[in-house]
Amino acid sequence: MSALKDKLQKDLTASIKSRDEVTTATIRMVLTAVTNEEVAGKQARELSDEDVVAVLGREAKKRRESADAYDGAMRPHLADRERAELEVIARYLPQQLSDEELQVIVGAAVADVVAQGLSGRPAMGAVMKRVQPQVKGRADGARVAALVESALGM
Repeated sequence: MSALKDKLQKDLTASIKSRDEVTTATIRMVLTAVTNEEVAGKQARELSDEDVVAVLGREAKKRRESADAYDGAMRPHLADRERAELEVIARYLPQQLSDEELQVIVGAAVADVVAQGLSGRPAMGAVMKRVQPQVKGRADGARVAALVESALGM
């Protein structure tokens, strides 16, 4: 079992004992997503910490999108619940990059790609290929794409 999955199991037990309903429900949901990922495909497998972080990232993205949708539908109590779940998930994700750190990474990749003579959409694809491995799990893809578009003047 990965160390992160083990930590989730232990934190679930602690949240049940402390009767923290939001944390308990959120960790159960995350562990279910991890288990589903483990048995997906032709053969069951055990996830590494990196795989568990990827599942956590997907679950966090779902919570952000749901909160935005509930805000748009004038359902603030449901949006607040999604944000509370997002806070619980964020405890297990790597520290997110600051805007400055992300701009430095994007700036370096843009400079390399522009030096190769690329521009427009091909440049954006090339920059994203360079940036994504460096920021995986530490920055939202939409945030990265917006910065890349801005840096390329698109």
